[in-house]
Amino acid sequence: MDDKKYWIGFNLIKGIGAVRMQALIQYFSDLEAAWNAAPAELAEAGLGKKLIERVVQARESVDLEKLWEKIEKQGIKILTWQDESYPQRLKEIDQPPPVLYIRGEYLADDLFAVAIVGTRRVTPYGRQITEELSAFLAANGITVISGLARGVDAIAHQSALKAGGRSIGVLGSGVDKIYPPEHRSLAEQMMERGAIISDYAPGTPPDATNFPPRNRIISGLSLAVVVIEAGETSGALITAEFAAEQGREVFAVPGSILAPQSKGTNKLIQKGALPLLSVNDLMQALDLTRVGEHKAARKIIPADETEARLMNVLGSEPLHVDEIRNQSELPIEKVSASLALMELKGMVRQVGGMNYVAVREEQSDYSV
Repeated sequence: MDDKKYWIGFNLIKGIGAVRMQALIQYFSDLEAAWNAAPAELAEAGLGKKLIERVVQARESVDLEKLWEKIEKQGIKILTWQDESYPQRLKEIDQPPPVLYIRGEYLADDLFAVAIVGTRRVTPYGRQITEELSAFLAANGITVISGLARGVDAIAHQSALKAGGRSIGVLGSGVDKIYPPEHRSLAEQMMERGAIISDYAPGTPPDATNFPPRNRIISGLSLAVVVIEAGETSGALITAEFAAEQGREVFAVPGSILAPQSKGTNKLIQKGALPLLSVNDLMQALDLTRVGEHKAARKIIPADETEARLMNVLGSEPLHVDEIRNQSELPIEKVSASLALMELKGMVRQVGGMNYVAVREEQSDYSV
């Protein structure tokens, strides 16, 4: 067993998130040393009195060996920042979750993902749009991500699986606490052809306060977020806000100005979200029309002018995605989508913190 049990230990302590976890790693070099550190050392690392008390209490009450064994028996996989298989797209967001708990498999191809979210009180109109959009995306090799909730979320997952694609559900509880309970069968299917993911430790109940923060993971794993239907206070709007902050494209399905379920989506469009009038709007905006080809390709040859321009900007020195956007003079959504494709093809490599380098084969100029 590696040091992941210490990541889990700190993940159990309320108040220790991405910022404090990073501070502990910087001060102690590894979390095993931090877990065994004296209170005075924890204070030097930046923890306050109450947090130190919680760490001491956790050390006394939690048997990390037994906890690790239980997690393994449940078939739960653990990914931390230090794992190469940690979702690359999620690493790009501000304060990515230090620990992810996964049942099923997160694959490299899941970089090509779109989140579909919306109201629990879905109308026949919303159901039809959700089914058609999810099925189309899945049939074209794009993973459908949502939150396993009633309504739009469940329809999106079900439709993607029915179309033979992959789907990922992000939970507001531990991955061993499926909520709502009637979606257990759906969750089992997703574990076979996708995954359920949470940054909450196993055993965590589905508390109402857990759901808004998990929405940042739904958007963080995705190239774009599509809001199908949403009331004025819908949780789907929180996901859209996170998406905008993370530089993801936000699409909203327009609806009747008289329908309560369309008030939120219509307001999103008013504020600048792209109206989704056809699935082609989404595919073209994100350059997803050739996902199948890109997944199969691994040659370090630019497929189009966008890739050629990005390769001419990138070199052996890490360059931040914002600077890549500035130098290439391309829209951020096109830069992000193309870099994801190019990384899978082996053309570029992300070296952390949204910084990229080119992977070249003795070629100095790229043109198409």
